[in-house]
Amino acid sequence: MNVEERFLKYVACHTTSEENDWETAPIPSTERQFELGRILEQEVAALGLKNVVLTDHAYVYGLLPATAGYEDRPSIGFIAHMDTSPAYSGKDIKPQIIPSYDGGDVLLKGSGESIRVSDFPHLKGLAGRTLITTDGTTLLGADDKAGVAEILTAMEELIASGQPHGDVWVGFTPDEEIGRGTEFFDTDYFKADFAYTVDGGYEGEISFENFNAATAHFSIHGKSVHPGEAKDVMVNAILIACEIQSMLPPDEIPARTEGREGFYHLMEQRGDVTSAAASYIVRDHDKERFEARKIRLQEIEAQLNQAYGDGTVTLTLTDSYYNMKEIIDTHPDIVELARRAINAAGLAPESFPIRGGTDGAALTFRGLPCPNLGTGGYAFHGPFEHVSVEGMETAVRIIKNIITLTAE
Repeated sequence: MNVEERFLKYVACHTTSEENDWETAPIPSTERQFELGRILEQEVAALGLKNVVLTDHAYVYGLLPATAGYEDRPSIGFIAHMDTSPAYSGKDIKPQIIPSYDGGDVLLKGSGESIRVSDFPHLKGLAGRTLITTDGTTLLGADDKAGVAEILTAMEELIASGQPHGDVWVGFTPDEEIGRGTEFFDTDYFKADFAYTVDGGYEGEISFENFNAATAHFSIHGKSVHPGEAKDVMVNAILIACEIQSMLPPDEIPARTEGREGFYHLMEQRGDVTSAAASYIVRDHDKERFEARKIRLQEIEAQLNQAYGDGTVTLTLTDSYYNMKEIIDTHPDIVELARRAINAAGLAPESFPIRGGTDGAALTFRGLPCPNLGTGGYAFHGPFEHVSVEGMETAVRIIKNIITLTAE
């Protein structure tokens, strides 16, 4: 099965994860992720990998044992996630396949909208390729089913070629999109010396710098009385939720930041006079600025409680992941290995700070150094998502090149 066939098979599975209360929510957050997990378990076993398992939490593992005489080579891993983002519908995906794409705007026939070159200038560089898009009514699922398809296609091609190699582990995770993809990842079972997530971006990209990340949940308790008798008595919870946003820097939001610039992102606000809630994600590449952002939120909590009374506002802060760069900088060899593999595939390697996070960030801090490789996909988490077949094929070659170079 080639990488395009695998990809189209996987995106047909509805695997969207769901944001839930972390204290009570199961992993996976949606039972439907097991559908793809069972498919992958069968495919990994059919390829002849060993130690294949689908866990109770929907993690899939497999080992391609070292070629005889290569058992002393470093053990390497490749990881991708099965879930798709809850930011947009991932059900009943209808891919548009465009052979010999002309490099222009792409009409999404289901919605009537277009993927415009003016919004995504990289499209011009994809001219001549086979482009796969959505029909405009769902996301595509290239984040990260492209990575899943590329890893398994690389394993199949490596086995067929007879190319010698050390131990190669594969792992597929649930719930990455809601920041819980590594919560039950078993690094004692997945015995790689280092690994790569294969998750998004230009196929020649090697990323090892990501945001420090936290979630912030404000719970606001108001006091409701008749508005005609409200003076000096009413405490309007939803107005206080609005006040929280007004106390944050207006330009430090995703729509006005780039590169290593951090932000506060209001994800949800709801409520009424009696009670309200506001949820944020907090991001910054710099650890000191990240900590300062959390302190600012704590200051807002204190200021509002001083103004409206103790217990009016309760802030819950939860760190999600940290910038892997401080760990990966002590393992420059695995970044250089990826760059050599990308060069061998005929591309110039590129590295950019990730304005997000990956499973690899959390795994790196658990002792498994794990930078990220690009998949050839773009515009994730919405109806303009797209990927090229040639980009996925190149990602397959890069994975195989890494395995070959590791064995040398």
